[in-house]
Amino acid sequence: MIWSLTETLPREEIERIQLKNLKKTVKRAYKNVPHYRQKMKQMGLKPEDINELSDVRLLPFTTKDDLRSNYPFGMFAVPPEKIVRYHASSGTTGNPTVVGYTKKDMENWKECIARLVTMAGVTKRDTAHISFGYGLFTGAFGLHQGLERVGAGVVPMSSGNTRKQIKIMKDFGATVLIGTPSYALHLAETAEEMGLDPAVDLKLRVGCFGGEGSTEAMREKLAETFGIFASENYGMSELMGPGVAGECTQLSGMHISEDHFLAEIIDPVTGEVLPAGETGELVITPITKHALPLLRYRTKDITSLHYEPCACGRTTARMAKIGGRTDDMLIISGVNVFPSQIEEVLYGIEGIGSNYQITVTKQGFLDKISIDAEVVDHEIIDSLSALEDLHRQIGESMHTVLGIHPKINLVEAKTLKRSEGKAQRVIDLR
Repeated sequence: MIWSLTETLPREEIERIQLKNLKKTVKRAYKNVPHYRQKMKQMGLKPEDINELSDVRLLPFTTKDDLRSNYPFGMFAVPPEKIVRYHASSGTTGNPTVVGYTKKDMENWKECIARLVTMAGVTKRDTAHISFGYGLFTGAFGLHQGLERVGAGVVPMSSGNTRKQIKIMKDFGATVLIGTPSYALHLAETAEEMGLDPAVDLKLRVGCFGGEGSTEAMREKLAETFGIFASENYGMSELMGPGVAGECTQLSGMHISEDHFLAEIIDPVTGEVLPAGETGELVITPITKHALPLLRYRTKDITSLHYEPCACGRTTARMAKIGGRTDDMLIISGVNVFPSQIEEVLYGIEGIGSNYQITVTKQGFLDKISIDAEVVDHEIIDSLSALEDLHRQIGESMHTVLGIHPKINLVEAKTLKRSEGKAQRVIDLR
């Protein structure tokens, strides 16, 4: 299913729309945001210098620090009376990043979410259970309004109270689950504790998961556990919230709403723009935002872009599954390690559960990494030789994938802390 014919336009027409919207956005930012006007003047750059799409690389990058240093409203391009919605990040490491929306921004957001859920297979006949927390976080409200746009029923459950979530899902006959993939697996665990089989006793058929990175192994686990089509979507508060991109039923990458977002891939060290298909840091310029017109926002997410038309009929660019973040890469004894690599290994080993914890410490001048993994097979827990075999299997697999020998700690099922939102997989004590 395709929500908008805009998703099927020829590449030339998509780029024509992008250039028109990019020019408007640059003018809006230059005129109304002192931060951008000052930066562009320092670079000897004027809005009139943007004449083709490739000229986007002339523009300055924007980072999360820029938003924090202009806290709360210094990056806004409209006065307060034009703002109809505010959202913000948690601000756990400093000032939160604050985002605002005009009425037009809200309409565009609903449109992007409608595309996203439609490409995952959601229709007006569905009932969607939202397990994202409602609040300043954009996830719950973002998906909520787009689901209503397509006519689906919405259960605004929010996060927490996991047993009640299962009861409501079952009693209301929810067919779509919205939330983080890690919390979805926690919901499945809880359902099993309640004597239910999530794939049989719930009516779920589609999962729209986001808010945190996930691996292909996690997708397979979600699909098998719930008996659903498990899709992933991408977004972040600074860009809009959810709605930047999402997967169709072909599962061949996340389609970007290119009439609203201009995507680039850069070398995260040099900032050089990389050719299509190469892997690097994703940079996004939202090109229809009125309240917060960001230029070349550095997401820190590692991915690649692909422009071939999809078998689903969409012609929009697709971004590959996020392979990690430039700021969550761990350097252990000179080796680059991404948490997603560790997850892929663990999820591929029979008897290991879905919850794990990575801890990084420093002993003298050396970095050390340990991995706590839950054993869900009781027969293995009760057998010393089976535990030793499992420990050896994990260690060998980790060395093959990572090139290092992390310390492996096997613990009993349900002993590691669960999260009702984004899972905190890494504890860095260095």
